[in-house]
Amino acid sequence: MDFELTEEQKMLKDMAYRFAQTEIGPAAQECDEGEKYTHEIRKKAAENGMVGAWISEEYGGAGVGILGNALITEEISKFDMGIGLNISAASFGCEAIYQYGSEEQKKQYLPPVCSGEKVSAGAFTEPNAGTDVSGYKTRAVKDGDDYVINGNKMFITNGTVCDFMVAECITNPEEKKHNSFSLIIVPADAKGVTRNKIHGKMGIRASDTAEIALEDVRVPRTNLVGREGNGFKQLMHFFDTTRVMVAGQALGLSEACLETSIKYVKERTAFGAPLGAYQLTQLKLTEMAIRIEALRGLVYKSAWLIDEGRPDYMLAAMAKFFGGQTAVFCANYAVELHGGYGYIEEYPVQKWYRDAKILELYEGTKEAEIMTIGRYLQAR
Repeated sequence: MDFELTEEQKMLKDMAYRFAQTEIGPAAQECDEGEKYTHEIRKKAAENGMVGAWISEEYGGAGVGILGNALITEEISKFDMGIGLNISAASFGCEAIYQYGSEEQKKQYLPPVCSGEKVSAGAFTEPNAGTDVSGYKTRAVKDGDDYVINGNKMFITNGTVCDFMVAECITNPEEKKHNSFSLIIVPADAKGVTRNKIHGKMGIRASDTAEIALEDVRVPRTNLVGREGNGFKQLMHFFDTTRVMVAGQALGLSEACLETSIKYVKERTAFGAPLGAYQLTQLKLTEMAIRIEALRGLVYKSAWLIDEGRPDYMLAAMAKFFGGQTAVFCANYAVELHGGYGYIEEYPVQKWYRDAKILELYEGTKEAEIMTIGRYLQAR
């Protein structure tokens, strides 16, 4: 049993860190305050093979697999999770095309995303249905060689900056609920698509989030991803994979909280001694470090198993669940260790505190992960 990363993976991790330190770190505060999406940083990241890095070289990606992508996500999330999302999630939605799309779809949609020319999105969540995927209402009705789509999507990452989206739609309403859905590629500039940016988010403010209305949007039936009626199963598999990326975000943010806190408590004095000399301070650092190491094992192993063709979706759900908890825990302790300084923008821990909470919400709430893990445990 070998827990060491390969030399190539270590180099990839180091490259991602140095890129984030140079490009993301200096822009983090401005982009957070101005809710500014970072096109240029994303394009530079693409030039370095960091966008859609999990996609095989055949379709324009770096071919580093899910583990390699998790390593990139971990490092860039140390500096700003919102800008990091503009890189790691620039290919969001492409997972479905890569897994289930036709050869023509893969060749048409994947390379431009990897090169930084285009951005994709996954249009899944709706105003009245998030975790309850079976409650989606968007309809796609066949009309000759086209689908005509009507519905609304909510909280869509890359919603106003994407060039195309993969949308979950009801195509077979007469079938049982889980067999009624299909995934369809929708051009963002199609007639009838209206996109509105959501402002005022608590965290990940540099990431673009939008509400999307689809009104009589006509797309060719060749835009169907995989088989009609398989959309629910495809989406569940999609989330089982992307949860590892979210857990990677949590790992990076948690590591940043610990590293910054260690530096601060070594420099800060209280009652005539360094803050780090006190047992309670050491307890907080220790608890953060233990959770981070446990999370690292979950992230790396669940990603590695996917690359090995032996995905363990219960493990991926565990990584996502524990990742959100760890990030919130570490961010909270980081603010506490910084005291009043942790509450002001002079120090990044206040932003990490705001960013961390989303990790317990998107790509499946922590409650949804509990249900997933519980079902797997009882099905053994």
